[in-house]
Amino acid sequence: MIAITHVTRRFGRHVAVRDVSLSIAPGESVALWGPNGAGKTTLIRCVLGLIRCSGRIEVAGRSVRRRGKAARRLIGYVPQELGFYDELGVSEAIRYFARLKGLRAVRPAQVLESVGLAGHGAKRVRELSGGMKQRLALAIALLGDPPVLVLDEVTASLDAVGRGEFVRLLEGLSGAGRTLLFASHRIEEVSTLARRVAVLEKGRLSRVQTCADFADSLGRSTMLHLVMPVAVRARAVESLRAVGFPAQLNGVGIVVPVSQDRKAAPFRILADARVPIDDFEIVPVGKAEPGAAHHQGEAR
Repeated sequence: MIAITHVTRRFGRHVAVRDVSLSIAPGESVALWGPNGAGKTTLIRCVLGLIRCSGRIEVAGRSVRRRGKAARRLIGYVPQELGFYDELGVSEAIRYFARLKGLRAVRPAQVLESVGLAGHGAKRVRELSGGMKQRLALAIALLGDPPVLVLDEVTASLDAVGRGEFVRLLEGLSGAGRTLLFASHRIEEVSTLARRVAVLEKGRLSRVQTCADFADSLGRSTMLHLVMPVAVRARAVESLRAVGFPAQLNGVGIVVPVSQDRKAAPFRILADARVPIDDFEIVPVGKAEPGAAHHQGEAR
C-alpha cells in the first residue's frame, strides 16, 4: 500500500531523513519510533507530499511526486497540531472539509457518531475538549473512507484518560482493514496498535521489527516513561546506563526498561544525580492498558 524507496530529505546541510526504505502492506499497521529529531515527522510529510525529497514514495502504486493529488486522496491525515476555526460549528466543520474533499453526500451526525461525538454537532469547535478536538480531526481525516490513515504524535497533548480513549478508538479502526502509519513515543500505543515498528535514529532507519520483537528488544517486562527538562535528559540517560539501565531518549523525556522488582531504582539514581522528574508513567510492555497507570510528581 505504501512503498518508500531510498528517501532522503535535506534542510540545508542537515540531513533529516537519510536513505530510508520501508514497505507497508495493505491493512498493516506500522509505528515510527525514535527520539525527537529522529526524522519521524519529516518522513510523514514526505509521504504526504508536503515536502519534496529524493527517492521514491508510492501509495497504492501512485507516485507522490508525479500523482500527488491522486495519492493524497487515499490518505486520511491527523497532525499533532490541530488547526480549526474555533467559531465554526462542529457539524459545519464536517461539511466544510467534506466540500474541500469534493464530497457531497455527507451526514455530519453519522460521521460524528462514528468517532464517539454523537450529540456534539451543534457546539462550536472552541467548546470541545482537547480529546474531542482530536476525535473531530479523526472524523475529518476519515471523510471519504480513505484506505490509509497517517497520524503524527496525535496523543501528545492529551491527558492519560484522553489518550486511552483515543487509542481504543484507533484500535477499532486498525482492525477494520485500514492501513495505518503513525509516529509515537509511547510504548503503550505502539504495543496496542502496531504490527511492526520502524526505528529511526538520526534520520536513518536502524531496524524494522515485529511489535513482539520490539518489546523483547527493550529487555524488560515494564517500561518507565520519565518526563524531564531538555537540559537534563542526556545526563539522566548517562546516569542510568552507568548502572545497567538501557535508557533511551524519546519524545518528551526518556524511556527506561525495568524489571518488576526494580521499578523504583531509576528514581533513586536520578535523585542522586540531581535530575528533576516532572512526570512519569509505568507501562507493562506488550499488554499495556493506555492510561492505566499514570502518576505525577517531583523527584526530591
